[in-house]
Amino acid sequence: MPLDIRTTVITALLALPATVEAATVHRCEDETGNITFTASGCPPGQSVKLQQAHNSLPGTTPAMRPPAREPLRRQSERELVVIGRRDDGCGNVLSAEQRRRAIINQQTPAGMTKRDVESLLGKPDKIIGRNAEQRYVYEEKKGRSRQVQFDEHGCVKDTRAMRKTHKQK
Repeated sequence: MPLDIRTTVITALLALPATVEAATVHRCEDETGNITFTASGCPPGQSVKLQQAHNSLPGTTPAMRPPAREPLRRQSERELVVIGRRDDGCGNVLSAEQRRRAIINQQTPAGMTKRDVESLLGKPDKIIGRNAEQRYVYEEKKGRSRQVQFDEHGCVKDTRAMRKTHKQK
């Protein structure tokens, strides 16, 4: 008979449902923002918030998490966040590709910054300022000069290639 009792007890234990119990834990936060989880309560002076911990039994497959309290946003409701985009101060008129192409072709289109122009042409031979605008003058070969005009934000506004006229004596 002892064998029958053992078999009955083992069968009864195996037939018990493997339920997942939820435990309540205390979430304690001190004045510096450090968070501690405990089952026995928080020390005085710390804020207390009760939280449900859903732990599955060892050797079982974890049950699905309880439903979220806030419904998930749809894809169309999510806010678009651009990370790492360069703001050149000129309204990003030129893309990076357009800027590279202009530098390779020795061009100074509208929307380039002073830094881009100096990278391309070097320091100007002369700087002329009027009101909030500036003009860089580059002396080139054969009596020609190149002028790059900037607006009040330091962005290329106009580019001119000019011929020098020699005064006759």
